[in-house]
Amino acid sequence: MMDQVAGQGAAVGRELRTEAERTVQRVLHSLDVMLGRHEPAVGVTPRDVIYSRGTLRVYRYRPQADEVYRVPVVLVMSLVSKPYILDLVPGQSFVEYLLRQGFDVYMVDWGVPRPQDHAMKLESYVHELLPRSVEEIQRVSREEDLSLVGYCMGGLFTLLFGSVFPRAGMKNMITIATPVDFEGMHLMRRWADPRWFDVDRIVDTYGNVPADMIRASLEFLRPLDRLVGYIRLWDNLWDDNYVYNWRIRNTWANDQIPFPGECFKQMTKEMLWGNKLVRGELELGGRRVDTRQLQASVLNTMAEFDHIAPYDSTRPLISLVGSEDKQDLVVRGGHVSLIAGKNAVTRLWPTVHDWLSVRSV
Repeated sequence: MMDQVAGQGAAVGRELRTEAERTVQRVLHSLDVMLGRHEPAVGVTPRDVIYSRGTLRVYRYRPQADEVYRVPVVLVMSLVSKPYILDLVPGQSFVEYLLRQGFDVYMVDWGVPRPQDHAMKLESYVHELLPRSVEEIQRVSREEDLSLVGYCMGGLFTLLFGSVFPRAGMKNMITIATPVDFEGMHLMRRWADPRWFDVDRIVDTYGNVPADMIRASLEFLRPLDRLVGYIRLWDNLWDDNYVYNWRIRNTWANDQIPFPGECFKQMTKEMLWGNKLVRGELELGGRRVDTRQLQASVLNTMAEFDHIAPYDSTRPLISLVGSEDKQDLVVRGGHVSLIAGKNAVTRLWPTVHDWLSVRSV
């Protein structure tokens, strides 16, 4: 009996010591988080600028493998977020992964729009900047064929580019969390109902839509996410690994950038309200966009629980293109974990490698 009591006392003592140690770690980590100390360095994979125009930068990442696939990979980012989600930190970088698999990797980074960029439209990106970037990558790589990988709105730009310029050298296209059917953006359509959402007044007032407004609009889709995230952080604040991973993703999620005003107006009226892409009615610069002209091999990747680009909005992409070689991939997870979470590391990244490798020789 005495031995049993002693054993229980020792177990309680160990639990108390463990909790005391965790409390110390919670205090230290909470100070780091609140004061922004020891922020993880993101986007550190070595790269070189091969082309620039205004805020646009086209990067070529330095190879990390002796053998490189013939067809270069071009990453195309969204307009509303910074590109380091694709190059978070060593060991959690999609860019680093592709380099180590032997791909020649480039990135199209639109940059942070300036006040004078408020007049930028969809045509500015699809008809001008992306084609010019592709030409420069073809010149530097000495390859005509390219694989374009677009994340979120970057996937939409890639789809539009391949539809308008089907013979511009895009051999393969991978879209990641890319909305095309905006009737599937259920909650966002309700938030932006034209009866009370005056997009002209917003753009006329601000020029570029402010980053805080973009961040708030995304948070409105799941208003409790931030609170739940902080609760989970507190529960795990003693865990170095959890805090590290929370900080790198939270840094990116809060690092929004302004949205060029005229492009925002187009996206709202032509896409969100008019749903003109899937209806075959979208015109850019007076030229109708015919997605059936796109003949590149296509891999359309979607997150099952994506609240920003819901499954209903991303699923129809395959049916729009004229490609014979096309495939869907649905991964459990959300908008960010699809490309930069555990599902990404264990499923999406290897699938992208397997799919691209046989189409890049």
